[in-house]
Parts: sequence; C-alpha cells; structure tokens
Amino acid sequence: MSRFVAYYRTRLSQVFGLLFLGVVMVSEKQLGLVAPELTGILFLIGCALAGIAVIGRLWCAQYIAGYKDNTLVAEGPYSMCRNPLYFFSFLGAVGVGLCTESLYLTLFLIISFGILYRSIIHTEEMKLKRIFGAPYENYLKTVPRFWPRLSLFHEPKHYEVVPSVFRHAVGDAIWFVIAIGIMELIEALQESGLLPMMFSIY
Repeated sequence: MSRFVAYYRTRLSQVFGLLFLGVVMVSEKQLGLVAPELTGILFLIGCALAGIAVIGRLWCAQYIAGYKDNTLVAEGPYSMCRNPLYFFSFLGAVGVGLCTESLYLTLFLIISFGILYRSIIHTEEMKLKRIFGAPYENYLKTVPRFWPRLSLFHEPKHYEVVPSVFRHAVGDAIWFVIAIGIMELIEALQESGLLPMMFSIY
C-alpha cells in the first residue's frame, strides 16, 4: 500500500485536489454567516501559513535540489527534521484550508495529507536506507521524522545550489499562493451568483 501511494502520489494528490476544489465551488460556508469576524481571522492565519510554507519550501529546496538521491542532506532545515519539505507543505495545506473559511474543508485537507504523506514518507525512508546505509540509520535516530526540533538546527557557511533544479522547486512552492487566489475567485463567483451553492458546511 505504501509503495502504491508513493508511486501514484501525483495522481492521488490531483484526485484529492479536484475533490476539494469541487466541494469548495458548490458549498456555502456557514461559518462566514454566523461568525464573520472569525472567518477574517482564519483567512489571515491561512495566508500567514501559506506564506511560511512558500518560504520554507524554498529554504528546503536550497539544500535538497539536485542532491536528493546522491547526498545525505542533514544541514539547514534537514538538521531539525527529516522531512521539512512535507512539514512546510502541511502548513501550506492547512493555510489553504483556512482560507476557504471552512473548518470542515480544512479538516479534509489535514486528513488527506495524513493519508497520502504517511505512506510516502515511509517508502522514501526505506529507499534512503538502501542508498545511504549506516549514516542514514544514525540520522534516523537523532533527527525527528516530521515535527522540527529547533535545538538541532545547524547550517554551513557556504552551500552550493543547483539553479535548474531550484527553479523547478520555486514553481512548486508558489502554488500555495495561487491556491489562495483561486479560493478568492470562487468566493467572488459564488457571491455574484455564477456558481450554484448546493449545500452548506461549516
């Protein structure tokens, strides 16, 4: 199962994404009607999390881009946790969810992320064990899997970046900002009556 999810993660992410987008497009957000001040706060927090996600993913890409399968990267964000790219992606997913101003949709993204990336992380760890052996085994013992431990942070004075791979990572990271723009466009279309609202959710 883990290998299946890891192999088809792009397709599965697209399926979850389309399902999420479809629900956003045809649902009325009750939270905005009963507590408009709260939705404003949620939107602000969501934008902040998405911004942190973009910056965090770019920071990770600075270290991992071009080195993923040939070098054991344990500097910068990778000194605090083994999967900082996924950690920042998680923050971005929560941020996008909050920007829908729906707690249920936010929960959907959190659960979907957990389903997909738990298997992906496990499969990648098995692969890295085969590639790097004992050094990676030691890395597993000293650095947490997902939640960063700030006390472990260290970074080199200089680090070589692979520009072509880094540019691709920039394109991946910016999608969190684009997603928030799409949420706002959908809300505007709903308010203008161009999109039907078939049911209500909180």
